[in-house]
Amino acid sequence: MSSREKILATVQANQPNDSPLPELHFSVGEDNHVDRFKTVLSGIGGNVVEVADRNQIHEFIKLNFSESKRIVNTIPDLAAVSGIHAFENDPHRLEDVDLAILQGHFGVAENGAIWITEDRMGDRALPFITQHLALVIDKKEIVPNLHEAYFRLDTSAHQFGTFIAGPSKTADIEQSLVLGAHGPKSLLVFLIGQ
Repeated sequence: MSSREKILATVQANQPNDSPLPELHFSVGEDNHVDRFKTVLSGIGGNVVEVADRNQIHEFIKLNFSESKRIVNTIPDLAAVSGIHAFENDPHRLEDVDLAILQGHFGVAENGAIWITEDRMGDRALPFITQHLALVIDKKEIVPNLHEAYFRLDTSAHQFGTFIAGPSKTADIEQSLVLGAHGPKSLLVFLIGQ
């Protein structure tokens, strides 16, 4: 028997007994997930606007984005903002989008992220190529952490999905923080509900 075989035989003979894996519980309790989501998202450069319904979203967009050249909306209930955009198979046609308004699936309080899939983007390049991004979610659709978020994901139902949290950031140049270094310059999240 070679030295290698002796070592492997010794390791094999001294294996610990099997034990069941522990059950993992990741719930963080019944605290207010909406407040935590708003705090975290604001801390990473995003803006949160609480609204009672989609009419208030329409009024906010009219008031704050009146000078935007091109608004792209994929939410039928907000068609009055800019109509519903018909997407071609050419993401280059999205190069001049100033504001994209998209419906997210749910938010994560732990990191301020919002899950969105390709079917709600219109084109998977849109949330990354627009100048400003507005995401709409229901307050009831905020989970406390990523562990619970992953339980909600159904990756077999969609070809592409992503978590989006705040505008991009960099501090590479002179250690000066720059928001919107690549991708949208700002992220606006509309939280619907009481």
